[in-house]
Amino acid sequence: MTRKMDRPNEGIRCVVNTCEYYMSGDHCSAEQIKVGPRNADNSEETDCSTFRKRDSFS
Repeated sequence: MTRKMDRPNEGIRCVVNTCEYYMSGDHCSAEQIKVGPRNADNSEETDCSTFRKRDSFS
């Protein structure tokens, strides 16, 4: 499992507010992310496997 930081990872922008790693302002608090699959041809074929659904969100 990816470590959750107490500050935004400045190199990652995320708008998925249902993710455990989402921070207000469209920031991501994951130490690192993993996106796949290896042979994707466009963004619709990609997936962030770091995503973890947040228990509750506002």
